[in-house]
Amino acid sequence: MQAFSGGPNIVPFPGQRPPEQVGFDRRELARILDLYGRMVAAGEWRDYAMDFTKECAIFAAFRRTADVPQMRLEKRPALRNRQGMWALFGEHGQVLKRGQELSNVLAPVERRLVKAVDGD
Repeated sequence: MQAFSGGPNIVPFPGQRPPEQVGFDRRELARILDLYGRMVAAGEWRDYAMDFTKECAIFAAFRRTADVPQMRLEKRPALRNRQGMWALFGEHGQVLKRGQELSNVLAPVERRLVKAVDGD
């Protein structure tokens, strides 16, 4: 790389680019899959899907494979300082919960799990 006359030669530091896709870290994924496993054991869910884009990471849980998701969890880091980067959507696309902490956003699903287990 050549320096322009009189200007500094600035080279960007490698590895400091924004990520090409948003994902779940290991603790987040463990928490989500733990809940998924308990919902499968309770007979509520049978399948899941994950999608990773530049803007968000999505986890969706299904009662049957061909259905619309019963629950969709989105992680949008761009909303971290506004309404929270986590959002939980219901079966019809309604926002059930938003927040900064994953455990708080998953609380409505946890309550549903308790009802499903107690109902048996």
